[in-house]
Amino acid sequence: MAITHFQLLGAAAVFGILLWQLMHRKLNSSLANVAGPDSPSWVTGNFKQFFNPRAWGFHEFLGMKYGSTARLHGPFGTTSLYTVDAKAMHTVLVKDQDVFEESDGFIASNLLIFGVGLFGTLGHQHRKQRKMLNPVFSAAHMRDMIPTFFHISHQLESALKTKLQKGPATQEVDILSWMGRTALEMIGQAGLGYSFDPLTDEETAHPYSRVIKELIPVMMRLQFWRMVVLPYVSRIGSAGFRRFVIGILPWKNVHHLRDMVDYMNLIAEDIYRNKQRAFEMGDDAVAQQIGRGKDLISILMKENMKASDEDRLQDIEVLGQMNTFIFAAMDTTSSAMARLLHLLSQHTEVQNKLRQELIEAKFQNGGQDLTYKELTELPYLDAVCRETLRLYPPVSIVARVARKDAVVPLHKPIVGLDGTEIREIAVPKGTVVFVSIYNANRNPDLWGKDANEWRPERWLSDLPDKLTDARIPGVYSHLMTFIGGGRSCIGFKFSQLEMKVVISTLVESFNFSTSDKDSQIYWQMNGVAAPVVGEDIRPQLPINISLATKGMS
Repeated sequence: MAITHFQLLGAAAVFGILLWQLMHRKLNSSLANVAGPDSPSWVTGNFKQFFNPRAWGFHEFLGMKYGSTARLHGPFGTTSLYTVDAKAMHTVLVKDQDVFEESDGFIASNLLIFGVGLFGTLGHQHRKQRKMLNPVFSAAHMRDMIPTFFHISHQLESALKTKLQKGPATQEVDILSWMGRTALEMIGQAGLGYSFDPLTDEETAHPYSRVIKELIPVMMRLQFWRMVVLPYVSRIGSAGFRRFVIGILPWKNVHHLRDMVDYMNLIAEDIYRNKQRAFEMGDDAVAQQIGRGKDLISILMKENMKASDEDRLQDIEVLGQMNTFIFAAMDTTSSAMARLLHLLSQHTEVQNKLRQELIEAKFQNGGQDLTYKELTELPYLDAVCRETLRLYPPVSIVARVARKDAVVPLHKPIVGLDGTEIREIAVPKGTVVFVSIYNANRNPDLWGKDANEWRPERWLSDLPDKLTDARIPGVYSHLMTFIGGGRSCIGFKFSQLEMKVVISTLVESFNFSTSDKDSQIYWQMNGVAAPVVGEDIRPQLPINISLATKGMS
């Protein structure tokens, strides 16, 4: 009975707070005049339609029915704004980014899962961390990583060749698992100066890669509780008390999430302690580590030692960055690389054209691995990567909350419910604004009638004038894939380089074709897109591979 009373008390408190907020929110804003879908439930609003593994159809419906901007119903009768309008996105993510911050649920859950890193901080603390991390992701450091990236890619290449030598000439492999392991090893060596995985066979996979791939699906199953309820209960009592309550609740997903977070923190603390000991022993000890002192965390620690007391990061913040690095670099990039290989398996003409470009470039380089400049200047490889990141961004949505009353102007006016033209929208304090990366990258008004087609050739000629004139606020190639502003993806150049090295190595050596299970593959719209097969909830992507026939045509 004690548990039941506690649950009822907590639910009543949350309900009371939400109702109080609703009653005090301004109701006479122009947001009420914006068209949008009906609410199927007062309790959840459009939340379950918007956030679920099969929500692609609802998002496509929003774009087709309401265009660039719509009104959504949030939980408990609240109202949210949905937009892909270029000017609105610039206002929310760049111009007024101090007004439109991450939601309390986002910050509270990321603070508990990843620690005090970029995902779990706001305001001055976030800007301080970002200032310290910006030099770490410089172009010079990215160039230094090319040899490490190619070394790991060749380990993967060797493992797959060995697998083919021991069995049939064409074999089905779970390419998502291999991409996850490869991305983990790359952020391990280049980011942390630590090796997770020798990439020899299936049996040598590090448990961390499985943990990361399971993390987002579990978080997605808890999405409503994380975003709506967690902010109000995350500070009740002490950390020990909250952990005790979690332990006694019969809630499998919460227990699984707790165990994964414990494991992630254990690994990060072990790596960090070893780093600290090496720095205390001097430069020779640092040079003997895997990253030889050139990995991202070693660079961060060196910068941190030179920083003023005001700018210096605490140990707990460095640990938070480590957890954030591993997750962001592994899960999103491996999803993008797996998606690209899946597309190549379905479009053999693109795969063959890309392979020819890679073979010619390597031939001109005397058979050696390409340099940073040579790799980044391959036009078709770049086009294939950009088009994949445009049409299939690993992260589909970002959300911001208005911390005070604000006005969001529109690049393209919309027609209100009363028939009047709306050029700007008054957004009351507390309103959630959703920016759809997915639909922004597919906006037919900007990209043309073939916006929903995967066509790498579009990047080999001038982009539409409407697109360039709209001034999309993303940090990458007129796309919102890595968003923009002070919370844009700080490691997007790391991700791009990793993607190009891995894809160039694999496509040169292997043919990729669809497996017999291809018709059953479904990419779930989780926090990070992930493929499953049929009714199996385990993320996986079966693809057939065989050795490619190399040669100059």
